[in-house]
Amino acid sequence: MSRVVRFHKTGGPEVLQIDNLDVPAPGSGEVRIQVKALGLNRAEAMYRSGMYLEDPTPPSRLGYEAAGVVDAVGPGVTAFKVGDAVSTIPAFSMGKYGVYGDVALVPAAAVAKHPANLSWVEASAIWMQYLTAYGALIDIAKMTSGDVVLIPAASSSVGISAIQMANMVGATPVALTRTSDKRDALLKLGAAHVIATEEQDLVKEVQKLTDGKGARIAFDPVGGPTVAKLASALCQFGILFQYGALSTEPTPLPLMDVLGKSLTIRGYVLFEWTVDAAQLEAGKKFVTDGLASGKLKPIVAKTFPLDQIVEAHRYMESNQQIGKIVVTV
Repeated sequence: MSRVVRFHKTGGPEVLQIDNLDVPAPGSGEVRIQVKALGLNRAEAMYRSGMYLEDPTPPSRLGYEAAGVVDAVGPGVTAFKVGDAVSTIPAFSMGKYGVYGDVALVPAAAVAKHPANLSWVEASAIWMQYLTAYGALIDIAKMTSGDVVLIPAASSSVGISAIQMANMVGATPVALTRTSDKRDALLKLGAAHVIATEEQDLVKEVQKLTDGKGARIAFDPVGGPTVAKLASALCQFGILFQYGALSTEPTPLPLMDVLGKSLTIRGYVLFEWTVDAAQLEAGKKFVTDGLASGKLKPIVAKTFPLDQIVEAHRYMESNQQIGKIVVTV
């Protein structure tokens, strides 16, 4: 029997519970992993509460990111063997393959060998954040030297990944955060500039930073009224990625800026391109090379043991963290 985190009804962190279940042997194209650490993501909190792109069917597993050791491989799997140190890539249904627990069954196509210089904790905190940033900023927007990039929710793991990736290619990362409390931390993490959106005029500050030209890219997981300000802060032919919906307020379409500056507002989710094997391999190589060189380095805010999974989710929803929350197993 294995410890598996599930929820039997949607709701807050308190609905999570640890059940003792048999995790079956892997089927065709699957791998079973003895989990050492789990990386937590906002998507999992949304899924747990019934507000995600995928509707849960309780009792449901959850979780996208795990790092551990392969203990069994299914028929047709040749890329991995028992004993391999691996981590999981978010490229599967949480309801079917959720990884929260001490054993996880996942598709082999969603498994990767990570750089050996990473700890288990670090290895559980790489693929969601770095591939999310890579797909939008590098693969689609072709971010390059000289670009100015606006990064709302910059203290999140994906936000920090975007900061690191911008620096990696010579772009200018502008971190957006609600108050100035996290300003010093974000500057230390590589932000070229920090704008506290509840204390400063976002549009005016961006205009000052760009000599009136505006930023080329905005990378936003929040939505809500601030989208209008982001659009106003972009340059001609700028692109605004909307990759999340953390705000509970309506998100306006800033029509006059869209028309006047020929902007692109682009809905984006990681899964739109992880299903393409060639694109995924390119992303994995970019991230792996960055991790090996030290230009990309996961920042872990806090760790919790598995039996404190409820407390870990509560902490994630508190917005106190800077970086990734990891659960050790």
